[in-house]
Amino acid sequence: MSGAALSLETLTAGYDRAPVVRELTLSVEAGEVVALIGANGAGKTTTLRTISGLVKPMDGFVRLDGADLAGVSPVARVHRGIVHVPQGRGIFFGLTVAEHLRLDGLRDGAAQETAFAHFPALRELSGRRAGLLSGGEQQMLAIARALVRQPRVLLLDELSLGLAPVIVERLLPVVREFASSHGTAVLLVEQHVHLALEIADRGYVLSHGELVASDSAERLRADSALLTASYLGERRA
Repeated sequence: MSGAALSLETLTAGYDRAPVVRELTLSVEAGEVVALIGANGAGKTTTLRTISGLVKPMDGFVRLDGADLAGVSPVARVHRGIVHVPQGRGIFFGLTVAEHLRLDGLRDGAAQETAFAHFPALRELSGRRAGLLSGGEQQMLAIARALVRQPRVLLLDELSLGLAPVIVERLLPVVREFASSHGTAVLLVEQHVHLALEIADRGYVLSHGELVASDSAERLRADSALLTASYLGERRA
């Protein structure tokens, strides 16, 4: 696991001394998309928040390229290459698309063109306030802001939240292509399990904060009983 871009080792994390995730070990290689799946409350969001430094581990380790991130602030983790797109997209409704990109330091035309290359629809929307965008357009903006940073590790938390599956089917391939072409390690939390596993290389299944299965995406897609149990928050005997 030491060669992984991102690795968690026996990670326990939660809130107010109550663990939500228990002794979780996983890894994501450079250029790999890994799906983290499970029912609501399984600990998926807590895992991402711990990786990005918003939640402090109770035990275990978060490592970036083998280096322990204990004591590294959330801002410093961004500078080291960890970019987190949270639930709710993390955008400002009163700012335009172009203002978001300038906020991210993309003042030169070439950098903004890179953003529009990922999602061409944003070009015509550059002068529109984010609060007036559709849910799908808002998510395009959120992902574009993350991708132009060329992250070492990209954390995506429920990018499909509130979106129709047909829109998600257009967003996920962009993430897959970016990971492959830029060598970015992607950890993806996604409620549309089968769509996530279509673009993922591997998957981990959480139930009640514990790892209950891990395998290739292909094998997990074929295990409908496991996926049903994980979605319902059940433990399979």
